[in-house]
Amino acid sequence: MAFTAKDVQTLREMTGVGMMDCKKALQATDGDMDAAVAFLREKGLAAAAKKASRIAAEGLVYANVYDNGIGVILEVNSETDFVAKNEDFQKFTRDVADVIAKEAPADIDSLMEMKYADSDLTVADLQREKVLVIGENIKIRRFERYSEGTSVAYVHMGGKIGVLVNMSVDGINNPTAVTELGKDIAMQIAAMNPRFLNRDQVDEETLEAERKILIAQAAEEGKPAAVDEKIVAGRMNKFYQENCLLDQAFVKENKISVQKHVDAVAKELGGKIVVNSFVRFEKGEGLEKRNDNLADEVAKMVGGK
Repeated sequence: MAFTAKDVQTLREMTGVGMMDCKKALQATDGDMDAAVAFLREKGLAAAAKKASRIAAEGLVYANVYDNGIGVILEVNSETDFVAKNEDFQKFTRDVADVIAKEAPADIDSLMEMKYADSDLTVADLQREKVLVIGENIKIRRFERYSEGTSVAYVHMGGKIGVLVNMSVDGINNPTAVTELGKDIAMQIAAMNPRFLNRDQVDEETLEAERKILIAQAAEEGKPAAVDEKIVAGRMNKFYQENCLLDQAFVKENKISVQKHVDAVAKELGGKIVVNSFVRFEKGEGLEKRNDNLADEVAKMVGGK
């Protein structure tokens, strides 16, 4: 029995399973819709798709620098913190990071179609399998990969926050000291959460919004217009010091900035170090959280006979 693109769409709407898997199911069942639904259920794909609609805002942030210098940071979400502590979930996260390091996917979609380590299955296949085995929705949310320069990774509080710092190092042959510097910078980023690397990265829209706030504050304080400009300039400096990594006070020695600390270490080591960029992921940031009520959950279990 032949089937059409509309049949594939209908099966997708019935099961929530991806288009390619729906097409495979119809091919395997000669276009028989009921048989295709049963096929997907037997494969566990329909069950995985049902779980995929559930909120996943817990999970794990993982960061690592490999022997070849490739740096990867990755966030994988689960529904509960309990599952995030599961070794099977943690191994899946590490394995996905390995795929990213090796294959350099352009985005999440291309990552999902890549082969999982030592397997003929794709990352998407393995993710669905983990959903069924672990019993919770699992989503690979985001990643970044550095292939150039010197990268240093730091993971805080068992995966609540992850940081990946990338630097250019010239004329220095002391990898231990460079890594120590990178770790200090990464810890700074984890603790202080800078929005930008330096002043040059602050976009004009952000600057203009901040200026408007500061001008309004100065006017509210009744300052003369001539004084307003000086006050705003001074407070903009404070904005940079709070929001730009290299302008921030170095947490281990708050009398100097991060930039001055980097310069001092580079001078001591006899070369040059430039912080190129950084990535900071905090588990679940910006995601809707589950709002479970234990009493309601127990009541449902007792009442749902």
